[in-house]
Amino acid sequence: MEQYAAWQALVKAGEATSWQKYYVYFYQAFVDKDRWMQYLNGVLTTLYVTALALLIGVILGVIVAVVRTAHDQQRPGKRSPVLGFFNAILKVYVTVIRGTPMMVQLMIMGFVIFASSRDFALVGALTLGINSGAYTSEIIRGGLMSVDAGQMEAGRSLGLNYTDTMRFIIVPQAIKAILPSLGNEFIVLLKDTSLISVIGGKELIYAARAIVSRTYEALFPYLGTALIYLVLVMLFTWLLGIFERRLRASDLR
Repeated sequence: MEQYAAWQALVKAGEATSWQKYYVYFYQAFVDKDRWMQYLNGVLTTLYVTALALLIGVILGVIVAVVRTAHDQQRPGKRSPVLGFFNAILKVYVTVIRGTPMMVQLMIMGFVIFASSRDFALVGALTLGINSGAYTSEIIRGGLMSVDAGQMEAGRSLGLNYTDTMRFIIVPQAIKAILPSLGNEFIVLLKDTSLISVIGGKELIYAARAIVSRTYEALFPYLGTALIYLVLVMLFTWLLGIFERRLRASDLR
């Protein structure tokens, strides 16, 4: 602490060496006034928003993909008007979400629809989840449609109804095909949590910006934030790799 104070005085006087400057900048970015706690709180908020948005996105994605796949797989002459109605609505949802920037969606949700809410993290998670659901649905739908149509006929010939055929035959095959794409979407979702700071969400970027506004030095706060995101993404990628290896191992049994 005494060394930091002494070197800080040298920095202010313009007499510090490069090493002394970097030491002071690092210390004031992470150690001084327990600022590391701000990063920790930002990471916890980031993980909370990611987990909640991931849950919302997967649920929405599965529902949209199943409805649209069921509509597309109807036999000619036996099309359900109810499925057609919901398929049209869901197509509009996917088109609108994929056709507008995430930043705009966050601003509409944060400053218009939920303007009176002070739970910015929850609003951000809801927005990210709705956005992710559109992309996830297309990934899942593509995986379901990629399974050979003969698999559905084989299930029907065994006496299985549509739901059981999807559950026991189609979905297990589709999961292995879509897992890499889903993993990429989840990683993008983790990084997109940085955008909720525009509506007041106190995640990792918010913490870094708050520290920069107090220290007037941006190098270490933003560099540290980038490294934290990199570690989180690497951890997520490692977990996905374990899951993929287990799926491959189950095929060999």
